[in-house]
This record gives sequence, C-alpha cells and structure tokens, in this order.
Amino acid sequence: MSVQREGGCACGAVRYRLASDPLFTHCCHCLNCQRQTGSAFVINLLIEADRVELLAGDPRPIEVPRDDGSKQTIFRCPTCQVAVFSEYGRPEVRFVRGGTLDEPSSFEPDVHIFTRSKLPWIVLPAPAPAFEVYYDAKALWPAASLERLKAIMAPANAGA
Repeated sequence: MSVQREGGCACGAVRYRLASDPLFTHCCHCLNCQRQTGSAFVINLLIEADRVELLAGDPRPIEVPRDDGSKQTIFRCPTCQVAVFSEYGRPEVRFVRGGTLDEPSSFEPDVHIFTRSKLPWIVLPAPAPAFEVYYDAKALWPAASLERLKAIMAPANAGA
C-alpha cells in the first residue's frame, strides 16, 4: 500500500486505519444496502479484520435483518451512529464502508454487484465488471487476495 489510509465516523469518536490495501472492493446495488445507507449503493472494501486498526472509539455491533432472512452485523459509532464497517457471518473479514475513508476517492470498485436492483439512472463505468447478483471470487480476485483470504479462513476451517 503506497498511502496510509485512515477514516472514521462523522463525529470523530471512531477512527481507524487500514493496515493494507483491501482484498477487493465492491459497489453493491442490492436493496439491503440501499435501505441501510439511504443511498443508491454502498462501496465496501473487503479486508481482513486484523488489518482494520482502531485508533479511537469502539464501534457498537448491531445485528440487522436482511431480505433473505439472514443477518449482518453493522458496526456503528455509538455517538453519531454512522456505519463504519460490516460483517456478514465471517468475523475474519470486514466490509469497511468506503464513504468513511478520509479520502473516499482513493478506491474505485473492482466489481458492481446486485445490479438487478440498481437504480435505472445509475450508469456503470465500462471497465468494472458488473453482475446481476454475485460473482465467482476465484475467477475475479487477484491471486494475492485469494491467498490472503485462504490464510485467514484456514483457522476457521480447521475446526470443521
């Protein structure tokens, strides 16, 4: 990573630093993300949980229902309630909200997902792949990111 990336909530009570570049960056257009953010989509930087270094504050985990009946955990600032990152059943991987970075333009999406519910006035950029639902990570992620993911999932799979 060439530039140290930091971010935080709106009030500044929660601050974090990314210890490396993310594994992969999603632009998610699903209805859950639209509802939870109040926006047309969300930018999520997928990164190992231990590479999200908390500098200040302690985000509060809130379980949120999803349309498919599952739950996700959104970590919010206890003061201003801004969502800083999420977990989707795997605490080893965090989905850092790109909009909470001090410089949100420092990452572009690697992929657009759940475009079946994309708002019709959103025009997707040509170079980024887009999928109506999800995609095959093994086919799209860089080899180095797949190796990093394999390394953090190995301990979780060892007890299975």
